[in-house]
Amino acid sequence: MKKDFPILERKINGHDFVYLDSAATSQKPRQVIEAMNDYYTNYNANVHRGVYKISEEASEKYDDARSKVKNFINASSEQEIIYTKGTTESINLVMRSWGEKFIKKGDKIVTTIMEHHSNFVPWQQLASKTGAIFEVVGINKNYELDESELERKIKGAKLVAVTHASNVLGTINPVEKICKIAHDNDAVVLVDGAQSIPHFPVDVRKIDCDFFAFSGHKMLGPTGIGVLYGKKELLESMDPFNYGGDMISEVHVDKSEWNKLPYKFEAGTPPIAEVIGLGAAISYLEKIGMKKIREHEKELTNYAIEMLSKIKNCKIIGSVDVDKRLGAITFDIAGIHPHDLASLLNEKGIAIRTGHHCAMPLHEYLKLNATARASFYIYNEKKDVDALVDSINYAKKIFGVK
Repeated sequence: MKKDFPILERKINGHDFVYLDSAATSQKPRQVIEAMNDYYTNYNANVHRGVYKISEEASEKYDDARSKVKNFINASSEQEIIYTKGTTESINLVMRSWGEKFIKKGDKIVTTIMEHHSNFVPWQQLASKTGAIFEVVGINKNYELDESELERKIKGAKLVAVTHASNVLGTINPVEKICKIAHDNDAVVLVDGAQSIPHFPVDVRKIDCDFFAFSGHKMLGPTGIGVLYGKKELLESMDPFNYGGDMISEVHVDKSEWNKLPYKFEAGTPPIAEVIGLGAAISYLEKIGMKKIREHEKELTNYAIEMLSKIKNCKIIGSVDVDKRLGAITFDIAGIHPHDLASLLNEKGIAIRTGHHCAMPLHEYLKLNATARASFYIYNEKKDVDALVDSINYAKKIFGVK
């Protein structure tokens, strides 16, 4: 499979390139790159505006990608699939178009301490502006959400915003159960699926979430394209996020009327090449099979946890149960700052992530200034884990750490 990813053929500092930062962004297979190049080379035109051949070809490919997204997450209708720039914009769209319209002073917004800033800051700021109550659910000793606290805080909530899987802890949250509790309390649920959708099957109807947000670049697709899934009745109740071309049905001097879903939320020339690239990424993932991808990553994650656990003074920040987590493994090596570790690993051609991983509240909660993270995807193998472990041991010798 690695042969499909041109960038992995590179040498970094004379070493084979080992990419272990897929939780930040995934690498792209030739099939995605070629699909986007084909658009620019052979049928570059705007969509839904021309009656000439290449515009019709572009429109067909663009619309086909929306159908692929709908089927990939098992949405009820293509009208429920809104293209955005990514997870961040998807969540901000909901905050602006739904939150600012329906959240009032005294309403309660519930989120969790393990959220990415993209699913934390918008709700924090909305609460600050509206006078809503902002409550944050903590985690237990197993790095899972505190269920009793969650149930208590959801009571009386207007909105629950929760990540499907943590980009730091790897924890997979029971979003189906959370949606049931929230709906029993008449709350709307937004699920941040940026980390989940690349790694295992997602069925938004089974989850029964009201909104589901994700990005193309974490699932083999290009940057600059994301998706907001929303239940049709909620999307219809919301005002547009941006104003301009294509999101209107009629414009007059004294008034305007909005286009039908999903175009009501897609103002201006869309990211056509990126949408086509996302469609190609979904086709690639479906050809492999999401269940097979999940099993591969569980096996690799289990091996990585086993090998990292053998390193003296290496602390894994997250559950060691691979059935409850993803292959994003955050860790700390006593005596070595994560940034120094990453610099030495780079000398060996290994790319990992360090810092707070856009989750500062979680790091504060855990009393950690920074951590290191290795995250795996379909193109990683056990030998990549071996290279990581060998290089960590090399770094320990360099820093004189036992």
